[in-house]
Amino acid sequence: MRIAMLAPISWRTPPRHYGPWELVTSLLTEALVARGVDVTLFATQDSLTAGRRAGVVPAPYSEDPSIDAKVWEMLHVGHVFEQAAAFDIIHNQADFVPLAFSRLVETPVVTTIHGFSSERILPIYRAYQDRVHYVAISAADRAPDLRYAATIHHGIPLEDFPFDPIGSADLLFFGRMHPDKGAAEAIAVARATGRRLRMAGIVQDQGYYDREVAPALDGERIAHVGAVGGAARTAMLGAAAGLLHLINFDEPFGLSVIEAMACGTPVIAMRRGSMPELIEHGVTGFLVDDIEEAIAAVPRLAEIDRAACRAAVAARFSIDHMADRYLDLYRRIAAAR
Repeated sequence: MRIAMLAPISWRTPPRHYGPWELVTSLLTEALVARGVDVTLFATQDSLTAGRRAGVVPAPYSEDPSIDAKVWEMLHVGHVFEQAAAFDIIHNQADFVPLAFSRLVETPVVTTIHGFSSERILPIYRAYQDRVHYVAISAADRAPDLRYAATIHHGIPLEDFPFDPIGSADLLFFGRMHPDKGAAEAIAVARATGRRLRMAGIVQDQGYYDREVAPALDGERIAHVGAVGGAARTAMLGAAAGLLHLINFDEPFGLSVIEAMACGTPVIAMRRGSMPELIEHGVTGFLVDDIEEAIAAVPRLAEIDRAACRAAVAARFSIDHMADRYLDLYRRIAAAR
C-alpha cells in the first residue's frame, strides 16, 4: 500500500519542540514505515523521516518569517495532489484546505481532524464529507452533523518516555501560554497549595502572558523555562507530583496529558472536551470542575499509583494501537474502492 502523508507546514515534522499536529503526523508515519508500509511524507524540506520525503516548502512558516503561510500552503497541497495517481491513499493531516482538492483526483482521501478552530470552518467539512473519510481524534470532538469513518486516539511510543516512579512535590504546567490552556489557573492552584510550579511552553498570546503569567514568575516558586524538547521534555514530564491541565476550552485531545501519564505523572484536569476519555478519575488523575476542586485534588496526588498511569497509556494510547487502527481504516477504504 502506498500512502501519501500530508503534514502541516507550520513547524518541522517532527517538531523541534512545539508542533502537536506535526508530532502526530511524524509518529504515525514512522510507525507505518516500521511496519513495511510505503509512505511518502509531504512536509517542509527540513523534515525527517525513515520513509520517503517530498517537499517544496523550504522551511516552516512559524520558524521562518520569510515563508508566506498562504502561498506555501497552496504549493504544498498542490504538490501532493498533482501526484495523487501514484498513491493508494492520501492522508491529510493539514486541516481543511486539502479538502477542496479532493474531488479533482480519484485517490481516496483520509483527513484527521485535529480540532475545529471555530464553527466557521464547518461548512467546508460538510461540503466534502461525501468524498473524504474523516477521522476524529476523540469522541468529544465529533461534530454531530458530520459523517466519520473512525475515531482514533493519538498514540505515543512508550519507550521514548522514561518512567519516573518517584516524581517530586512540584506541580507542572506544560502547554502554550494562552488563555485556553489555563496557565493562570495553574499558578493560582500552585499558590493556594504552597507548591512549586514548573511551566513549559511557547508564548502564543503575548498580552495574556504579560498580564497573567509574567508577574508571577520569580524563578524559584514559579518558573517558566520556555519551550522544551527531547530528553529535557521527558525529564520534566516525569519529575512532578502532577500535571495541571486546567483548560478553558473543549480540548480535542491532550498529548501532554498522555505523555505525562506515560512518565508516571498523574494529571489534574478540567472535566472538559476529551479529558474524561484520557483520564480515569482517581486512577490516573482527577477530573475537576473548578479551581477549588483542583486545589483540593493536589494533596490527593499522593494516592495515585504512578505505575498505573503508565500502564493506562500502554493499554490505550500506544503508537502501535494508533498505527493499527489507521492501517485497518486504509485497508477498509482500499477494499471498498
